[in-house]
Amino acid sequence: MFKYVIPLILFLVLAGFLYAGLSLKPREVPSPFIGKSAPEFNLPQLMQPEKSISRDELLGKVYLLNVWASWCVTCKYEHPLLMELQRSGLIDVYGLNYKDKREDARLVLRSTGNPYVANAYDEDGRVGIDYGVTGTPETFLIDKNGTVVHKIIGSLTPDDLRNCILPLVEQLRKADSNNQVSREAVEACVS
Repeated sequence: MFKYVIPLILFLVLAGFLYAGLSLKPREVPSPFIGKSAPEFNLPQLMQPEKSISRDELLGKVYLLNVWASWCVTCKYEHPLLMELQRSGLIDVYGLNYKDKREDARLVLRSTGNPYVANAYDEDGRVGIDYGVTGTPETFLIDKNGTVVHKIIGSLTPDDLRNCILPLVEQLRKADSNNQVSREAVEACVS
């Protein structure tokens, strides 16, 4: 009888961990970069490989860095919202094309529209890894000092923009050189 108790206890412990894991919200995985400088990068641009784009060039701006790929199905659902955001002029969106084939990514942008001010081409995914990207799409809100303010895992939604991103952008644009945003605004993004 004792030989059946130990496997039963192990099974119950594992089932408890599984149950606890299922209650987690994967979109709310905290980023270790929140409140810290965005990792530096200098990559060729997707559409114009003779030009480069770097994190340092973006200092002084509040912007979104959207990590995407042509092979990413969820990115296709997010794309119309990014196009709408680009037309609105509310915030600049830069792309980080992640582990993709250059021509495939260019084809997507030519056929569906290009919502990005510029796109960094991260062919081997090293910059994505530096940012802690676990999959595409992921979007980072970065302030004037190059500090990551917020991260969204998965597809951006109209609710994300309305309730989180745009209120934070407004505060960041009005902020002094410390770029402090209210704790309430950040907490609204997480809840």
